[in-house]
Amino acid sequence: MSDIRKPIAAPFIIGRRQVLSGLAATGLVAAGAGRAFGQARVTVTGGDVAPLPIAIPNFVAGTPSDTEVGNGVSQVITNNLKRSGLFAPIDQAAFLEKISNIDVPPQFKSWSSINAQALVTGRMTRQSDGRLKAEFRLWDVATGQQLAGQQYFTSPEYWRRIAHIISDQIYERLTGEKGYFDSRIVFIDESGPSDRRVKRLALMDQDGANVRYLTRGSDLVLTPRFSPSTQEITYMEFGQGDPRVYLFNIETGQREIVGNFPGMSFAPRFSPDGQRIIMSLQQGGNSNLFVMDLRSKSTTRLTDTPAIDTSPSYAPDGSRLCFESDRGGKPQIYVMPANGGQAQRISFGDGSYSTPVWSPRGDYIAFTKMGGGQFAIGIMKPDGSGERILTSGFHNEGPTFAPNGRVLMFFRDPGGNAGPSLYTVDVSGRNELRVPTPGYASDPAWSPLLS
Repeated sequence: MSDIRKPIAAPFIIGRRQVLSGLAATGLVAAGAGRAFGQARVTVTGGDVAPLPIAIPNFVAGTPSDTEVGNGVSQVITNNLKRSGLFAPIDQAAFLEKISNIDVPPQFKSWSSINAQALVTGRMTRQSDGRLKAEFRLWDVATGQQLAGQQYFTSPEYWRRIAHIISDQIYERLTGEKGYFDSRIVFIDESGPSDRRVKRLALMDQDGANVRYLTRGSDLVLTPRFSPSTQEITYMEFGQGDPRVYLFNIETGQREIVGNFPGMSFAPRFSPDGQRIIMSLQQGGNSNLFVMDLRSKSTTRLTDTPAIDTSPSYAPDGSRLCFESDRGGKPQIYVMPANGGQAQRISFGDGSYSTPVWSPRGDYIAFTKMGGGQFAIGIMKPDGSGERILTSGFHNEGPTFAPNGRVLMFFRDPGGNAGPSLYTVDVSGRNELRVPTPGYASDPAWSPLLS
């Protein structure tokens, strides 16, 4: 998508304040941003969150034909912020002021009287060349300050993506953290009876919209992994022989085979720069970790033990990796230098640990924990401290982090004739939500933010 982003300055704030308001929209005065806030700021204390009351009226229609898209954009923003668990969008039925012109200041008393702490106003206008012009402003109701403002030009079919980009701007301005709404999920779409399940590789927006299928379902596909630096994925496909690993470029639709890997149970994961993949390869009764350069296809062995070492995942700076190993008797999580060397065990709780994955922020490692007939999704710090179970049930598996590291997605399979579904949960363990998909779904992988 081509989009042109320009800051919207506040025309009713004169002089230096006007200049700073315009710069703040592009993030150039972030160091002083906190001083502009009245009540409008999301704070997280010890895992407890008081969701911020925010008003999001329908975006003004620049022309009568823009009404539907204006309503759609405001609804997507509302849904994004509500699902984050950090915001409490106010019901539009409570609004006292109808926003008809975003270029004049809102009546802030009308918004404060319904307890709104932040207000979003916007406009969608079809241009003479067919493009859409999207504009928005974010207001602190208590101070009357404009906190952010941008305008975008894009093709009409990308209106949902504009809504995700605006959601990210609002999220970042009010929480101080990067958003994650302008991102995608690759997953395994499952259909049919449990004994003849058809599995297709599928892609969707993080909110479940715009689903498209990347494979036809003639062969079994498993465990897609997103590159942290590009819109590429790896995945495993079981055809007539050994499992094959493919590299798939989502933007071009091109795929190439990485190789045939007998005994492989999980697809490789990318290095942070996207130039290498790390994998577990079975040899006899044990499995060891190998790294492959995607350009030369040369492989380097990282572990050499009589144990089963599997599910490796890089730290975001590329210096270390975590992995699962039963070298201590049952599956546990270990951390070691990315180039090989001494591995340190970091999990010591009851039960066994699997599928570790490092947070994009580097602060946590997520895992699946099995014990007592339960499958739990949890997180711990890279040194093993601070272990916290976020959710548990009959069968939870396959955690993947949002690009900002604050939210995890996983899949839950109740067994029997039912099938798996995708869920999200905050790293604090709050706000567990089901993610809408067309059918059964498993093995999610979260993309980086789209560029």
